[in-house]
Amino acid sequence: MIDPELGPFLEMWRKAWSALPPDATPQARRDIIDRISAEQRQPLPPGIEAKVMVARQGLRTVRVVVFRKIQDDAAPCHVYMHGGGFVQGSPETHDEIAVGIVAQTGQTVVSVDYSLAPERPFPAAVLDCEAVIYWVFDMADDLRIRPDAVSVGGDSAGANLAAVMALVFRDRPQKLRGQLLFYPVVDTDTERPSYARNADGPIITTPGIRATWDAYCGSHSVRSNSALVAPLRAANHRRLPPAYVAVAEHDPLLDDGLAYADVLSRSGVPVQLNPGNGLIHGYLRAMQYSQAVRREFASACNWLRQLYAV
Repeated sequence: MIDPELGPFLEMWRKAWSALPPDATPQARRDIIDRISAEQRQPLPPGIEAKVMVARQGLRTVRVVVFRKIQDDAAPCHVYMHGGGFVQGSPETHDEIAVGIVAQTGQTVVSVDYSLAPERPFPAAVLDCEAVIYWVFDMADDLRIRPDAVSVGGDSAGANLAAVMALVFRDRPQKLRGQLLFYPVVDTDTERPSYARNADGPIITTPGIRATWDAYCGSHSVRSNSALVAPLRAANHRRLPPAYVAVAEHDPLLDDGLAYADVLSRSGVPVQLNPGNGLIHGYLRAMQYSQAVRREFASACNWLRQLYAV
């Protein structure tokens, strides 16, 4: 059973999207998520600031929003990639998550405004996230962050990008300390049982996920063969940073997350798996509605804190 406290959230969500025609443009979809987020936005808590910056790495420039506590001490850093099916969303649409991480952990959050499909399909978002991570390490002093305490995270499509970054930086000098993955999409195979069981959502549907893959990465050969698209298909998952994998019971992507937690664990990666009983895809958007969601988020933040516990 879906958590009853999510009822008002789901009704709000249904109404917001009900007028959208089936052939709506990507921009029309972005406008709706922007409006929902603006209506839910809360003032920044005292002692927390948000600063828009531009991460520059070579010829690539990426807009980021840096959320942090107003303090002089260097803090751990969490690089966050928002969800939105690779086609919508921004640091602003997911700022409640970033602010919550700062408030509950004291860590600085760098939220990435990566390229969106279909205008800028794969690998643009991957290259943007990679550039931001390099920038974070290069700018550690200016950002007042600890270069020995950098993790990555994201939700849904953003969790895909976070998992990809963990693979990309596995053998590089810039070491990532953890990967926080909320209801991740990690494979292009939509035939797993949860895609049938939860085909109609709520929030996302199995047909919608297939359309998302078409927008992000139309080439079936790339989908099947690139771990930068489907991190579950990496040749191996050894020596990756510890992972927190949060799935949701009523989510087409449930089996994706379970499969990824399993392959990481079998590869010797420390994994904490949270089953998300009674929860839905995108549940972090409902923190204002559900005690269960707030507990899940607090658990994830506690895991982030413990990454650097002595």
